[in-house]
Amino acid sequence: MNIYVGNLSLEVTEEELRREFMAFGEVISVIIMNDKYIGSGQLRGYGFIEMASKAEGEAAIANLNEKTLKHMTINVVGALPLSDHKDKGFLYSRRPSHFSGRVRERRY
Repeated sequence: MNIYVGNLSLEVTEEELRREFMAFGEVISVIIMNDKYIGSGQLRGYGFIEMASKAEGEAAIANLNEKTLKHMTINVVGALPLSDHKDKGFLYSRRPSHFSGRVRERRY
């Protein structure tokens, strides 16, 4: 089960987060997101935990949501699964019908 953890202190490490979740079951992976794409590497204050079973994940969510960790109250919820739907993008899929490819002609 994938779990989203938000409002993390910038001081929290992946190992500390792993220890918090290990009390409820097997932790497969811990990722704290950062700005590696722009080069700073600064932490973003949220991360994802993958646990071995749904029951363990739900127990962790119930017990860790709104817990104080390093002076911050964390938000813990089930993460949404990645979509297999291959959309062509937000603007393309929601474009109004007047962009349907038809050409308008000006009438004088």
